[in-house]
Formats: sequence, structure tokens, C-alpha cells
Amino acid sequence: MRMSPTTEHPGNTQTVRPAPGTDLTETTVGVGGAAESTDMVLNIGPQHPSTHGVLRLRLVLDGERIQHAEPVVGYMHRGAEKLFEARDYRQIVMLANRHDWLSAFSNELGVVLGVERMLGMEVPERAVWTRTLLAELNRVLNHLMFLGSYPLELGGITPVFHAFREREELQNVMEEISGGRMHYMFNRVGGLKEDLPAGWTTRARAAVAAVRSRMDVYDRLVLGNEIFRGRTRGVGVLSAEAVHAYGVSGPIARASGVDFDLRRDEPYLAYGDLADVLKVVTREEGDCLARFECLLEQTHNALDLADACLDRMAELPPGPVNQRLPKVLKAPEGHTYAWTENPLGINGYYLVSKGEKTPYRLKLRSASYNNIQALAELLPGQLVADMVAILGSLFFVVGDIDK
Repeated sequence: MRMSPTTEHPGNTQTVRPAPGTDLTETTVGVGGAAESTDMVLNIGPQHPSTHGVLRLRLVLDGERIQHAEPVVGYMHRGAEKLFEARDYRQIVMLANRHDWLSAFSNELGVVLGVERMLGMEVPERAVWTRTLLAELNRVLNHLMFLGSYPLELGGITPVFHAFREREELQNVMEEISGGRMHYMFNRVGGLKEDLPAGWTTRARAAVAAVRSRMDVYDRLVLGNEIFRGRTRGVGVLSAEAVHAYGVSGPIARASGVDFDLRRDEPYLAYGDLADVLKVVTREEGDCLARFECLLEQTHNALDLADACLDRMAELPPGPVNQRLPKVLKAPEGHTYAWTENPLGINGYYLVSKGEKTPYRLKLRSASYNNIQALAELLPGQLVADMVAILGSLFFVVGDIDK
């Protein structure tokens, strides 16, 4: 056990700290060597049931109270942004698809919107409405995973079975059009891969109705549970000021009273025509319970938006769902920034082109990366027992952090 004493001697105490890289404790000792207090340094992860995967939390504890928290990221880093520079504009869709594996369609969408903006390309109307529909179905799929897994982390196993049943309803219709259950690869620069199968909209409408008919289980089984409310109310309060400071976005930010949603405030796709259906859900409390409530209400609204898109698509005349592209697609020299309201928050795509068939630079701003930084603000002062409740309420995907 290597210990390296510091050179500072405030009063009659000496601070003894572990050498870098060790997982020891930090102890304050008196002149005679008698221990006065102990701060424990505790690592949660990078492989740990409470961290959603390979995230590491370095906590400094004083008894049961967290004094300092440092999220350590990068264990899943795969260099996607560098790989973008070696792939053409068709191939980068596959790479961008995977960082948030619960929001694959939305990930694809931001990339193709950026390239289309560089090209000054107009997308057919049927493709615009179909993209909007699939983005909202993907939002529901993402949120259902967290609506089921968050109670599971707090000790309630039943909701996750309901969540996966509802996910299967929607996964089936998404798989039918794309052939993929997780990574759809259905977006293309200029529109969509292909037209929807005959009768698909009817099956999609039935799936949306089936999911909606059973969504009240989360109101009754989860929100109505006094243990769940006791574990989440007033726990992990994130202020609006901290939201702005850390760049937090999505339902986590709106649960702290930050009323911002790109779909309403800077509409893209068909969201400008859905203003009467789109509801931006906010809360003021900023605690774990408020974040869960925002996620749940946003799921209800996403189902309403999906129905509205299906109604509109039924009125559209037949037509193409993509543009004809040259065999070698090159974006003109220049740069642009596209951003979308992904299920977990704002995703941004900064594209720089030198006029070649590959991007010169494509910088990805992922929602989870900013959101998880708020743990440094949320965890200090909290009990270790509340750590999992706070961590789970940030609704992140580790791949979305590490890219």
C-alpha cells in the first residue's frame, strides 16, 4: 500500500492521500498518528450493474454522504468522428446510426439533414412526413426502455415486462419497413431507402393504438407507487442554471423548467405543421420524479404525433420518397450545422466539406455526453443509497457519451 503524504500541515493535522491510480482512502491524521476522519474513494464501474454499461463514477465519500463525484467516460470510444472522414456520404449514415442504439432512426436523420442542407436539396413531401412519423415511433421505443428500466433499478421488476411488450409492438412495424430491429438504415440523403410496404400504415396505426391502450400502466403501477415516489421525489434536484451551464437538454432539461424543444422552437421535417398536436412537457421541480414524469408525458405525446402523421400521410397523393442521386455524391465546399430533438436531447452535427465524396470533418454533439456531466453537480451532498436513483433518471446511453 503506497501512501504519499502532502507537504501541507494546516494546524496540527497532516493529510495523507493515495498515490495516483490507487483506490485507497484519504485519511486525515493527527500529530500522534490518531485518525480523525476518513474520506473513502469509491469506484462505481466501469463494469457495474448500476452504471448502464461501461461508465465509471469516481466518488469521494464521507460515511454515507457523497462529497465529490467525477464521471469518467471513454471506455466505449470507437472513434466515429474520425471514421466519418474516411467514409462517403452514404456510408457515414451507418456509423452515425449506432452511438445511441435506442434512437437509431433519429441518429441517421441528423446526418442526412446536414448533407441535404449542404446540397440545397428539397426532399419529397411523402418522405418528410414518413421521416416525422418514424422519428416519433423511434422516440416512443427509446422512452419505453427507460420507463421500464428505471423502476427496475429502484427494485420494481414488473414495469420492464410491460415496456418490452409495448416495444415489440412497435419494433415489428419498424422491422417490416427496414429489415432491422435496432439499426434501421432507412434514411438516405434525399429521402428514404424505399417506399413503405402495402398496408403498412394500417398496421402501424394498430400498433400505436395497442401501445396507447396500455400506457396507463405506468401511471398506475409506477407513478402511483408510494415507494417509487418516496425514492424519487425531492432527490437529485437539478436547477435551471445548472441545465444551462452544462448544456443539458431534452426531457431532463424540461423537468427543470427549461422550456425548449427544437421541434417547436426551430421546426424541421413536418413539425411546423404539427404545432396543434405537439406538446412540450415541462416541470419545475427538477428532481428524479419530475424527469420520469416528463419522459412519460412525452411518450404519450409522441404517440399522438404518430397518429397525426398517419392521418396526414393518408391524404397525400402517390409520389416518390427520395431524390435521384449521382453515383458519386459530393457535397459542395463549405460548412453547415444541423441539429435535431433526439429522444434523449439535442443532437448536433457540424459538417465541413472540401468538395469531396467524404466529409472533411463531421463533429457530433450527442445529448448524453452533456447530460451525464451534470452528475458532478447532482451527486455531491447526496446519500449513496440515492446515487442509483439519480444516475438512472438521467436517461443516457453510454455509446452516446463516448461516440
